[in-house]
Amino acid sequence: MITLTKLNKQEFILNADLIETIEETPDTTIRLTNGKLYIVLESVNEVVSKAMKYYRQIYSR
Repeated sequence: MITLTKLNKQEFILNADLIETIEETPDTTIRLTNGKLYIVLESVNEVVSKAMKYYRQIYSR
């Protein structure tokens, strides 16, 4: 799970396992495997970095 920020500055928790694509057009748009879209303040690189950190924590055990 990763913490992200919606455009209205509201933080939410996203299940990183559901991320299908991330695009920056110019806002960062995340499409999930269930078809939902989220537009967030973080850049693509920040989202990827958070997801990688999440996976490292899980698989380093």
